[in-house]
Amino acid sequence: VQLQASGGGLVQAGGSLRLSCAASGRTFSSYVMGWFRQAPGKEREFVAAMSSGTTYYADSVKGRFTISRDNAKNTVNLQMNSLKPEDTAVYYCAAKYGVVVVTSAGPYDYWGQGTLVTVSS
Repeated sequence: VQLQASGGGLVQAGGSLRLSCAASGRTFSSYVMGWFRQAPGKEREFVAAMSSGTTYYADSVKGRFTISRDNAKNTVNLQMNSLKPEDTAVYYCAAKYGVVVVTSAGPYDYWGQGTLVTVSS
């Protein structure tokens, strides 16, 4: 599985961005898709993930971010609203085979190249 993330950019606090991740392969629906982020000087952290039927969010983004997927188009999106300066990070999409959603990075087998989101105050 190859993943290509896009959609990052510079936005003011309170604004919105939509990240997209395009995946190769014919069994996209068999993968849990996740979004992680890494801010400068910090460890990579979980943001959101979903299987075809289950969705999880980090507490820090609950109510502001929405993850969605289109299995027909092999894409997963992250709609980010009410952005805060602390959301500034490189965002990575990731894929894990199976249906169990996990929030740790280790079990994810495939990673995109990352897209930078910068939120100015």
